[in-house]
Amino acid sequence: MKIKSPDFQMPSEKEFKLSGRPTKMKSFFKSKEHYHKRLDEGVEELSELQRMHYASNRYAILLIFQAVDAAGKDGVIRHVMSGVNPQGCQVCSFKQPSSEELEHDFLWRTTCRLPERGRIGIFNRSYYGEVFVVRVHPEMLRGQGLPVGVIAEQAIWEERYRSIVDFEAHLHRNGTRIIKFLLHLSNDKQRKRFLARIDEPDKN
Repeated sequence: MKIKSPDFQMPSEKEFKLSGRPTKMKSFFKSKEHYHKRLDEGVEELSELQRMHYASNRYAILLIFQAVDAAGKDGVIRHVMSGVNPQGCQVCSFKQPSSEELEHDFLWRTTCRLPERGRIGIFNRSYYGEVFVVRVHPEMLRGQGLPVGVIAEQAIWEERYRSIVDFEAHLHRNGTRIIKFLLHLSNDKQRKRFLARIDEPDKN
């Protein structure tokens, strides 16, 4: 079975529903050995493309991974990027903002970690958390030190959406190509993974 990438792509020019995209597929691999063989081939090809990208020094590539906890972001990043030269790749994880980061606008901490031309940057979570995590937890918004009038405005979320769209358009115009990955996980599957982690000290 061959993977058809358009099946997993979400159009940016129109609205879509996640329920209308494939979230559960038949296995693309006949066995574990077949999986490792295909993974090794893909990593080797990616490594060669990364060398060419680094040598050309014209564009930057930014990969953004978003997912709920236990969806497998770390595993995907570790497996797929295992063969890429560390000199041409950087991984940044974004968790709770530091006190320094809270003194700046919400895009500042990610802007500081954008990849240079010729490099691949990977964001494990990103500025998208500012329009869903913070929205669910208003106490986080209050902790950002924003002027009272700004926090009171209901338009703050639409303004942040616009800031993100404008920010990504600016990056694109200046040679940064952004590829976004949303790893979907059902509530039931997430619960099972959390329970399985209880007995694993390195993940507990």
